[in-house]
Amino acid sequence: MLKNKWFLFLFNLLLSLILYLIIADEYNLLHYINILFYIGFIYALIFMIQYTMKGGFFDGITFGFRRFHHNLFNRDDYLEEWREKPLPSEKVQPSVYHLIIFQSVSLILVLVLLLIIYYFILH
Repeated sequence: MLKNKWFLFLFNLLLSLILYLIIADEYNLLHYINILFYIGFIYALIFMIQYTMKGGFFDGITFGFRRFHHNLFNRDDYLEEWREKPLPSEKVQPSVYHLIIFQSVSLILVLVLLLIIYYFILH
């Protein structure tokens, strides 16, 4: 798992560099910082969604919709399989959750470091 985290981190940095070389009109540090922000923002957004799911926010809503769907279509299913389906908080895998946390925090730290370099040293 430790190797996967660092490999994915290096892959994200390489991806941001490739996108920088393809998209940027002129090559300066500010454009690279912007592209790195977009990639880090995607990871931070995925982390926040998983954190909300892990906390059980959507469990009650999901259970209510399943119960409503079951009552609305009034099936003669007495097993009530809808109660045994996993809730969204049970679907969050801890290994993926920790990987996303590591990626979002590390990309944000690199972003802050580059911003410090840009504003205090180069600008």
